[in-house]
Amino acid sequence: MNTPTHLVFDRALLRTRLARAYAQAPAGFLVDHLLDDFTQRLSTILRPFPRILDLGTPTPALAQVLAQRKPETLVRAAPVSAAIGEGPWTGMLVDEEFLPFAEKSFDLVTSALALQFVNDLPGALIQIRRVLAPDGLFIGCLIGGQSLQELRLAFAEAEESIMGGTSPRVAPFADLRDMGGLLQRAGFALPVTDADAITVRYSSIFGLLRDLRAMGATNALVARERRPLRRAVLMKAAEIYQSRFADPDGRLRATFEFVWVSGWAPHESQQKPLAPGSAKARLADALKVDEKKV
Repeated sequence: MNTPTHLVFDRALLRTRLARAYAQAPAGFLVDHLLDDFTQRLSTILRPFPRILDLGTPTPALAQVLAQRKPETLVRAAPVSAAIGEGPWTGMLVDEEFLPFAEKSFDLVTSALALQFVNDLPGALIQIRRVLAPDGLFIGCLIGGQSLQELRLAFAEAEESIMGGTSPRVAPFADLRDMGGLLQRAGFALPVTDADAITVRYSSIFGLLRDLRAMGATNALVARERRPLRRAVLMKAAEIYQSRFADPDGRLRATFEFVWVSGWAPHESQQKPLAPGSAKARLADALKVDEKKV
């Protein structure tokens, strides 16, 4: 896959930030929140997945759930060694933008909260599709575009007030409306997308910033401001956040949106849409109404 000419994320910096988070106390509560959803979505599929790849998930929590399915092969691929963890899986250092696996290597690929940080999401999906065996399943969850909208607004207003302009601080996350098309473009059959969100509450903006740092998810945009954040901007952002997004008890709201995607590697056994003009009954007959010419 060719490297995209327009880079959004500094991938090397992302790896450094993730390694730093693991060297301290990584915050994995968002991944933990998603585990029940992954379990429920997979439980509706009554078939085994003997070869599973967990791609880029920032903690081993999802791999631990997948191990309970007792696959023949379970690979946990992550961009930094500390994130791989120890368990009944094979660990590999992998950049999610460049997958080193052979075609048709896996029957199931999962990924939680990692693919929103790739520079070429269509290319990453194409590679995931390539490593899936026919009738293999991909199920992933990405941070969605409504995430951290409160933080985004607070910093934008603070910088505009103090600096006379704004700089990019929050990543352009995945948009649900685009994901179905991206899955189809990557060659997936039966693509499905949906979204949900949670609100996490903090005593101050500083607690939220600490959690983002502990996730390795602080600003790694190529176009980020390289100068240190001015204290005046930070304190103004904290003031705006408190005034605009505090609950009656004084705690602050932070929104995290999750975009769920799934699709199958094509196989002849899968249901296919009818060809245009092949219907054997009219909609008007089914609804028992008279057709009217316009």
